[in-house]
Amino acid sequence: MKESIVRWTVYFLGLLVMSFGIVLTIKADMGSAPWDVLHIGLYRQFGLTIGTWSIIVGIIVLAASSLLSKQWPQIGAFLNMLLVGLMIDMYMMIPALQTPHTFIGKMAMLFGGIIITGYGMGLYISAKMGAGPRDSLMLVLMEKTGWRVEYIRIAMEVFVLLVGWILGGPVSIGTLIFSVTIGKVIGIALPQCQQWTARMAVAKTGMNGLSR
Repeated sequence: MKESIVRWTVYFLGLLVMSFGIVLTIKADMGSAPWDVLHIGLYRQFGLTIGTWSIIVGIIVLAASSLLSKQWPQIGAFLNMLLVGLMIDMYMMIPALQTPHTFIGKMAMLFGGIIITGYGMGLYISAKMGAGPRDSLMLVLMEKTGWRVEYIRIAMEVFVLLVGWILGGPVSIGTLIFSVTIGKVIGIALPQCQQWTARMAVAKTGMNGLSR
């Protein structure tokens, strides 16, 4: 029970961190990450909000992951799909989060967003409460193909980028940087976060055992 509380806490922390990183990459205005190119393209074509389109696309991707794995997704996957979209819209409304006026400032915001996004993903995946729609698909494709995580992620990013670009989403140098680097960041962040989460869970369980 106590370990479950720790893992749910890490899971929600990961979603908060990842959503913040996503919004930083959008606000950097250097060209959005591929999935956000798609969401923004859909927003420009059909209205609603960027977060709402993140939820809608998540439903479609989660269904595809379930079909490939032949398993029902965990409840965490549904929560991810819903909460990330809501958090993106929430962060987008914060007045203090403004696009920097200088190129260096924009690049710093972009790289900061990429790193924060990668570690946010690492946190919530390491909690093992259910990967989100996009990462569920990434993990299923890893299992099916045997490819390394960064290769799978790059292939996914390029595909959605093309669709988003056709819809009119913002594509620029930042899009290329995100596509090339995010897989590597996740590859570094995930094992670190898994080790940290495991230590937290064991430490919490041990403390509770001593208190009895």
